[in-house]
Amino acid sequence: MAERFLRGGERFGNLGQAVDRQRRVAPMERRLAELVTEDNKLLKQELIEAKVRLHRKLIDDLNLPMLERMSREELRVQISEIVGEYVRTERILLNSKELENFTTEVLDELTGLGPIEPLLKDPTVSDILINTHERVYIERFGQLEQVPVRFKDEAHVLRIVNKIISAVGRRVDESQPMVDARLADGSRINVAVRPIAVDGPLVSIRKFAEQAYDLEGLVSVGSLTQKMADVLSATVRARLTLMVAGGTGSGKTTLLNALSTAIAHRERLITIEDAAELRLQQPHVGRLETRPPNIEGRGEIRQRELVKNALRMRPDRIIIGEVRGEEAFDMLQAMNTGHEGSMTTIHANNPRDALARLTQMVGMAGLNMTEMSIRTQIASAITLIVQLQRFSDGRRRIVSLTEVTGIERDVIQMQEIFRFVRSGTTMDGQVRGDFRATGLRPSFMEDLQVKGFTFPSDFFDPGQPL
Repeated sequence: MAERFLRGGERFGNLGQAVDRQRRVAPMERRLAELVTEDNKLLKQELIEAKVRLHRKLIDDLNLPMLERMSREELRVQISEIVGEYVRTERILLNSKELENFTTEVLDELTGLGPIEPLLKDPTVSDILINTHERVYIERFGQLEQVPVRFKDEAHVLRIVNKIISAVGRRVDESQPMVDARLADGSRINVAVRPIAVDGPLVSIRKFAEQAYDLEGLVSVGSLTQKMADVLSATVRARLTLMVAGGTGSGKTTLLNALSTAIAHRERLITIEDAAELRLQQPHVGRLETRPPNIEGRGEIRQRELVKNALRMRPDRIIIGEVRGEEAFDMLQAMNTGHEGSMTTIHANNPRDALARLTQMVGMAGLNMTEMSIRTQIASAITLIVQLQRFSDGRRRIVSLTEVTGIERDVIQMQEIFRFVRSGTTMDGQVRGDFRATGLRPSFMEDLQVKGFTFPSDFFDPGQPL
């Protein structure tokens, strides 16, 4: 028995040594994996920068119009020699397979969208801004930065731009110097050329995000807190009507996409946008998009006409990407006549401004309505205004959740439920602050409770960060 016990003890001892060894080895293996990942990221970034430098050299050395007349096979032979020499000169360590891939990518750039091809493929870049052929800026992680990308001349920019927009049946020239279009992948492009662009072509490309956020994703990046997300999710599921307000680039469409994930899959949704950016996950979605006039000035289809048409399509909810004109009246009519839970966005710096702008837009419809009746319509249609702001550090946050409670003496009454309180800025420019409850209990809580959504009694207590 004692011998068996000792042998068992040896086994337990060996097991303990193995576990101890694994505890020591596991962190080393994890760190090694992290170093490999970091090296791969550095190599990838180095290759992107090398392609940018090489492309700048190629557009200086090659005859671009003649280049476009060459076959891909002929071009590949020439480019392979140039790339091989460049890689040796720059001492970029690549094996034969990596060199072949690098050559293919450079060739794709030359036959594709030129100097901006690497930027379009870079997932960290959200916006590309071309200020004439000499300067290119990007937005990365909410911050603008100039990149070492340039075009050979103005004609080179125009060739690339027309290559982009011709795919969607559009063109840009002196007779039609402005274009706003949605590309096949969902990205948006706006182009202005001479004579309205005084110094040369101005191009803005807002890339289509490959991965749409949900509310949990926005919580993880600090745009709001989990408590705020719980309230927003409940209001959407309970079919309360809300409006997302904010400035340009503040994340309105991103938030609208995130809010839509709380909509039940059994509902029929109709979306209306100038350029289709919404990515709803529900199976029953009808997407409508405005159409600009043709060269003769005919064929325009405005948002107001689409809203009217959407009402005949038996929607449970209507989601308008951005309300900006006379369609505001039809939207309010829809919200007040059985399409609860509809949502939209609006350009405004605070909730009061959002309501003022909405009042002006309804007035643009040219109807014989007093301002009092317009405000009454708004107060009965809109339940919640979600205010977004993009801060100096590039981060986008919900700075206010404000409830519309009614109207009194022709003034729309509101009460703020949550707000972001800014406390300062760090040495590296990061904005500090926290989200707080104001202590006011929303009037719509009774509606939520009736529909099965309950919150603790201290959920809206003020003072402490959420």
